[in-house]
Amino acid sequence: MAFSSQHGGNIIEAAAAMGVEADSLIDFSANINPLGMPDSLKRAITDNLALAERYPDVEYRALHQALAAYHQVPAQWVLAGNGETELIFNLVQQLSPRKALLLTPGFAEYRRALTRIGCEIVDFHLSEAQGWQPDESLLTVLTPELDCLFLCTPNNPTGLMPDSALLLAIAQRCRENHIALIMDEAFLDFLPQEPGLIPHLARFPQLYVLRSLTKFFAIAGLRLGYLVSADTATVGRIREQREPWTINAFAALAGEVILNDQAYIAASYRWLSAEQPRLFNGLNELAGIKAWPPRANYIFLRCDVNGLELQRALLEENILIRHCANYPGLDARYYRVAIKSPADNDRLLDALRRVLKYTDGADE
Repeated sequence: MAFSSQHGGNIIEAAAAMGVEADSLIDFSANINPLGMPDSLKRAITDNLALAERYPDVEYRALHQALAAYHQVPAQWVLAGNGETELIFNLVQQLSPRKALLLTPGFAEYRRALTRIGCEIVDFHLSEAQGWQPDESLLTVLTPELDCLFLCTPNNPTGLMPDSALLLAIAQRCRENHIALIMDEAFLDFLPQEPGLIPHLARFPQLYVLRSLTKFFAIAGLRLGYLVSADTATVGRIREQREPWTINAFAALAGEVILNDQAYIAASYRWLSAEQPRLFNGLNELAGIKAWPPRANYIFLRCDVNGLELQRALLEENILIRHCANYPGLDARYYRVAIKSPADNDRLLDALRRVLKYTDGADE
């Protein structure tokens, strides 16, 4: 039976299910930069341990100014949160949509946030025949009956990026029909040539862009994300009404430090430009595996070996991958794997060869 979790990175539960120590598992289920926390942040934290002894600035002014300067937008457009997920719930609570459109498969927290406020949800199913990508048919269903659309670019779990012209057309259709467009760009930092929709915010007053710093900068334990929107009224109401001090002092410090670490950012791009195609090609060379070309730091795949529970088999090899059967629109054949260090990627490929009884194109 497959190990089931709503999210990747639940390595403690997976280890307990297998009866092993968590440290013995290599975690391919969470899409975290394998370079680890930037040294610049490690130094900043150790130099500022006294921050733990006092309350953070309840307005997080230095953090918001740093984020605003990075994106060259007014500070009142920016609101940081305890991870992006907090802001998904805050934004949905504030907008209170009545009828929302979700693309499936997609990140589970959109549905949870909408369900919590009693919003009606309409699913727009992405298909394998269309490469798991939305096309212009999405525009036809963006009617005034809707008042909210969630998009994830690149998509989670498929790792694919819609065409930029289509994204702008979607934003335009949402503006015309007064549909709040919530754009989740949690993994966009891994795509250095993709600016996303933040540069277009002034044109689209009902566009809300969500960003995460936990994946690219490997600070998942600190939790830091942010919302950017020209709708300063909505951003301001969330700022005024949410609980105080949801961001700890070291997470706030991280947001002030890491975006300026150009050496770390460049090293991350060098790692990904080498390991992304290497792991993708290695996976697609395996009989019984179909992988889709990734744009971010994870790869979406299908296992076509009848009766093989791939996640369970790899757990026996001390490797945890993300099962995607709990994503609406997917079944037990689909999985997601993070792109990790060269050594860990090699371990994954070697383990898959053993599990699939495949070596150099022939059965063992």
